[in-house]
Amino acid sequence: MDNKFFQNIEKKTGVNMKEVFELANSLQNANFQDEKTVRNVIRRVSQIAKKKVDKETEDKIVNSIVSNGKKLDFNTIANMINKK
Repeated sequence: MDNKFFQNIEKKTGVNMKEVFELANSLQNANFQDEKTVRNVIRRVSQIAKKKVDKETEDKIVNSIVSNGKKLDFNTIANMINKK
């Protein structure tokens, strides 16, 4: 994909693609059974998406991922944040 494609995404969404790629790289070797790691990822996604996540929603997401072994990726967390 070329830079223009990502620039268009940034323009339409306001999301910095460099930050998204950095997050995606950090997820590759992360331990998603660790509550602290999952909370940090949720907070990072929240920052990138410019969407505040309250404590109750964060707890639900963490529980879903850590306890139920739910797959963790940017889309999963973004969808959970948008459901609140």
